[in-house]
Parts: sequence; C-alpha cells; structure tokens
Amino acid sequence: MNGAVPAPSPWLPTAPCTPGRRCAAHPDPLPADRAAFRPAPAALACARLAAGLATVLLGVVLLPVAGPLPAAARYALVRLWTRAVVRAFGVRLTVTGALLPGTGRSALVVANHVSWLDVPVVAAVLPGRMIAKREVRGWPLLGPLAALGGTLFIDRDGLRRLPGTVREVAGALAGGGRVTAFPEGSTWCGRHGGRFRPALFQAAVDTGSDIQPVRIGYRPEGAAAYVGADPLGASLWRVARTPGLTVEIRILDPISAIQYPDRRLLAAAAQRAVLPAAYRAVASDSAKRPSASVHQRVSSNPASASSARTPS
Repeated sequence: MNGAVPAPSPWLPTAPCTPGRRCAAHPDPLPADRAAFRPAPAALACARLAAGLATVLLGVVLLPVAGPLPAAARYALVRLWTRAVVRAFGVRLTVTGALLPGTGRSALVVANHVSWLDVPVVAAVLPGRMIAKREVRGWPLLGPLAALGGTLFIDRDGLRRLPGTVREVAGALAGGGRVTAFPEGSTWCGRHGGRFRPALFQAAVDTGSDIQPVRIGYRPEGAAAYVGADPLGASLWRVARTPGLTVEIRILDPISAIQYPDRRLLAAAAQRAVLPAAYRAVASDSAKRPSASVHQRVSSNPASASSARTPS
C-alpha cells in the first residue's frame, strides 16, 4: 500500500523519551525550569565547543602512537584523554564506588545509555573496547576515532551477523580485555530506562567473565540527553551552553556469570543493578511507545523477512 509505514525491525528498541513527552528537556528547559535556567554566554559556549573538538582531534592524532604501548599505559592515556574531553565541554565528572579488590581488567562493562557523552565518561573511568552501532563508523571525526580505538561495530539489522559479534566480544574477554556495552540498545533521557538486551551477555557466559555494572546520571536532567530527532550538532551546543552540567558514574558490585549461567538471567541481574527503582516500572517493552531515536533506525524490512531467531 502506498504511503504505508515500514514495519520496525523485530528487536530494535524504541524509547518514549522525546521533548514532546517532557522526558528530555531539550532543546530548551521545561517551562517550570526556565526561570532558574541561565544558559552560558554564547562566547563561553563557543569556547567550550572549540576546546572539546580540539581535544577530540588531539586524540585522533595521538591514538596511532598509543596503539603499540602496553595495555596498562594505553589505558592510562585513554583515561586521561577522555577526562580531558569531558572537562573541555564544560562537564564535571564525579565517580562513586570503586572496583573491588581482585577485580581484573577482563570484564563486560554495562551501563545505562543517556547521551553520546556516556562513551567518554565510561572510558574515563573504565577504558576498554566499546560496542557501538554500525552507523557510528560513518560519523565525521568520531567514527574514525572510534575505529582506531578498537570499537566493535554492530549491524543491528543484520541478525545473522550477531553471533559473530558475540564471538568477537568473547574473544576480547578471553584475552583479558575489557569491553563496554550499553544493553538498552538506545539512548534514554535519564528519567526512564529500557530493558537490557541479553544477546551480548552470552559472551560473558561463554568466557565466565564478570559483569561490571555502572550507573550514569546527569544533572540537570535532560541537558545531555541525546534522544529523539536530535542532530549531533544541536546536542553538542546544548551541552556547551548548559551551566554546571555534571555527570556521576557509580561503580556497582560486579556480577558473576558463574552465578547466572544464562544470558537472560545475567542481563536481568545487571538491569536490576543499573536501573534505579524509578526506572523499573517502565523497563518492560509494554511500557514503551514507538518514537524515533538517534540510536534507533526503522528497518525497511518486515519482521518476517529475517530468518534468524529474534534475540530476546
């Protein structure tokens, strides 16, 4: 039928976080907050934006040099650089909690997903290989940087390639590396959260690796949220002009894959740890409403077109 809306991919998540639903306070603050909100002067915001992009460019230049270094030295440099990126954009980072004694480098780090800032924020504390959607590879500047950093790119419409991605993650974990994933599969505004997709947890089950859950929170809420039909440039500008923007990353107790030998149980345990109680009421698929997200693309293929089993 002409004009029909294409069927969504059977497993890509959708988030109800849009400015219209007042989940995300962008591009402007909520009406009740406008009286107290004083955006940074345009000159300061431009300076932050220029400093942030320059710091990212510095990483592009230095990353090939850092590649041959031992893992410990490379991770230390990545930690320093990503902290500099976050600070250059005018964002203050605080860390609560700490890795337990005996916790090694090898772990699947999982976090809630609010913003593009989540990537440097997590890397500033727990550097490792990131998992990102395939589209990120084509982003200007950030895409090549992610590729040089060893990011594992996922084609979320290519279900047949997912087992290969899981094997690649398992190989990185088995080699003593750290891999970071955002199992919600889409950005959320910070007031709501999505169900953790279990597919990548299979890599931890296969290798007996720990899950290292972390929780990310921004204040003020909404300023950093990267959801809906939100251009990257608009999000960068919003971050730069928000005064006092802070992010807290909370390191939670690790979860053993030996204790939860099934990927669905392991994903559920990680979700309970990462998502605050306020999120859990809306964490099921039935609580979601379809909407476009910068991390979710509508598939042009009907759900029945895939012969692969849908991850659940």
